[in-house]
Amino acid sequence: MRDFLETIKAYFALTKPRVIELLLVASFPAMLQADRGANHVGLILLTVIGGWMGAAAANTFNMIADSDIDQKMKRTERRPLAAHSVTNTQATVFAWTLTVVSFFWLWLLCGSLLAAVFVMLTIAFYIFVYTKWLKRSTPQNVVWGGAAGCMPVMVGWAVITDHLAPGVPHQWWQAIVLFMVIFFWTPPHTWALAMKYKDDYEAAGVPMMPVVRPPAEVTRQIVLYTWATVITTLLLVPAAGWLYAAVAAGAGIWFIVRAHMLHAGVKKGEEVKPMKLFLLSNNYLAVVFVALSIDAFLNMQPLAAAAGL
Repeated sequence: MRDFLETIKAYFALTKPRVIELLLVASFPAMLQADRGANHVGLILLTVIGGWMGAAAANTFNMIADSDIDQKMKRTERRPLAAHSVTNTQATVFAWTLTVVSFFWLWLLCGSLLAAVFVMLTIAFYIFVYTKWLKRSTPQNVVWGGAAGCMPVMVGWAVITDHLAPGVPHQWWQAIVLFMVIFFWTPPHTWALAMKYKDDYEAAGVPMMPVVRPPAEVTRQIVLYTWATVITTLLLVPAAGWLYAAVAAGAGIWFIVRAHMLHAGVKKGEEVKPMKLFLLSNNYLAVVFVALSIDAFLNMQPLAAAAGL
């Protein structure tokens, strides 16, 4: 029984559950915002399950492709493939099963072929563009590769808009804004973590930004992308209510101040703790997206409508 539970635990670890949690957080506000005030609880839950399987498949394929470097990094040496608790063949079968089930789940149960196609494109991009190419060849890897992490927004938006009544505008511009929020947020989030584990990435030969650039340049880039993230969240303010506007502004100031503090500490040659910004970035995104979810669920009057625009 113990061996069986350990096997289940290993397969679950292949999916990178903590990463998936963050991705799924992004799908909720997108689906609620796509049809503000509507009751799509069942459809949202189905989409979350289908999206989870797609993300789990992508992360499993990622672990298969990265099994060689995971063995060289202390942070990842206990992952299932690096620790040999699951074979590459077993992991491959698991990943393909999740991929196929996710596609048909989103298409047939959630009623959105577009969402199913988005998931397939995400998996392909994450593996072939990010994992196999960008990650090992350029310090800009997480900038462009991070686009894969933005796709839950598009998947959720596609599902809801495929169920809107004829004539109701789909307003894909809002989905693109949410996509760009995560796109700009990914570099400061990831580079803060990479600053902590710089030696690991260097040992594995992965050219993460903190490995190939001076610390001050890394934190300068973090500041720039943090500003871009916060500004992008504000682009959605006209389509949302006062709750989202207040939280996006307040949390944005909090995020920006902390990024500047990290940069200032590095420039002064002080001992800094980049993991504080890493953890803050998680909380920041969660707070902003929860605020949007509540704002949309309660169908608060959009500020543009309140202003008569």
